[in-house]
Order: sequence, then structure tokens, then C-alpha cells
Amino acid sequence: MRVVGREKLDMFCGKHTDVRKWIATWLNEAEGAVWTSPQTIRERYASASFLAGNTVIFNVKGNECRLEVVVAYRTGIVTIVWAGTHAEYDERNAKR
Repeated sequence: MRVVGREKLDMFCGKHTDVRKWIATWLNEAEGAVWTSPQTIRERYASASFLAGNTVIFNVKGNECRLEVVVAYRTGIVTIVWAGTHAEYDERNAKR
């Protein structure tokens, strides 16, 4: 997969240095993966949540933080939409 929007992860890791290792591992795995459907993501990330519009929410470092991406399965592109703490995610999600 090709990951787009990495600068959002860089900013997130700058504020939350304790998640750098998890993010680096996720990036490595995502770039080496071939995700053809939500099921192929779930095989590796059982706790991932799937929303409309091919949006996937990953629990970062247990459940401390969240990573929101949009996956274009046909073209193999993962777009980073947002990353933040669980509390920030809840606040953001309440506005949807």
C-alpha cells in the first residue's frame, strides 16, 4: 500500500513521543501490505473499526490513541486523515 499524508503522523508523534514505535511499525506493515478488503485489514488488526467511505479506525498503542485512515482498496492507497488521543477522538466523533 502507498501511504499518503505522513506529515499528520509526524505531527502526532511530535506531540506524543510514546507512540512513535507503534506508528513506525504500523507504517512499515501498511506499506508492505496488500489490503484488498476490510477483511484483509482485520486479519492483522482485529480491533480495527470500519466506517462508511472505506474509513478505518486503528487503536494505537492498545487503546490510548486512534488513527483514522481512508483506504482505496483498488488503487492501493491509504490516506491518513487524523491521529489523536482517545479522548480527542471521542470529542471529534461526537461532532459527526
